[in-house]
Amino acid sequence: MDSEKAVPGDGVVVRAIRAGEWGQARRLRLEALRDPVAELAFLESYEAAAAKPDAHWREWTAGAAEGTRDRQQFIAETAGGEWVGSVTVLLERAGTVDPFGGTVACDQGHVVGVFVGPAYRGDGAGVTRALFDAALEWAWAADVERVRLYVHERNTRAEAFYRKAGFVASGVRATGPAGVGGFELEYEMKRSA
Repeated sequence: MDSEKAVPGDGVVVRAIRAGEWGQARRLRLEALRDPVAELAFLESYEAAAAKPDAHWREWTAGAAEGTRDRQQFIAETAGGEWVGSVTVLLERAGTVDPFGGTVACDQGHVVGVFVGPAYRGDGAGVTRALFDAALEWAWAADVERVRLYVHERNTRAEAFYRKAGFVASGVRATGPAGVGGFELEYEMKRSA
């Protein structure tokens, strides 16, 4: 992926995070965990994330920064330097164990940690689409067969975006987080021929 891509009309660029940006990564994650649907969208609480030491954020950011090979985090940044969105792609190789305890059948990307600030959501903003375009471009360049994500069955706004972006339900589901109930539904996009 090019180092930065502009979001048309928004004064926002999408780019991979850099290793030293752990403070901004922490702030954006904590903002995401305060979102009204956070309990449906994320597998950790605000309190748990806020309690993590700086060393955790440094390690996470270094491991997801530009040029890494197993995961990549992309952020949407305004001209003024404010981070307004993020998405992370994890590479899962065939034969490894996935986060739900199953065996990964093929090389795949797994999209996690999707968040876009309220002022940048919706059809007109384009920020979410630009983040997904960057994530998919990176995953396809890693030569995966498909990209997947999970969305809680009650997170209908996110589910609608994923369908609009070209993801389809795979039929796989997992039990939702403790205290939330319901199911996490897997959506996938397969590599086009």
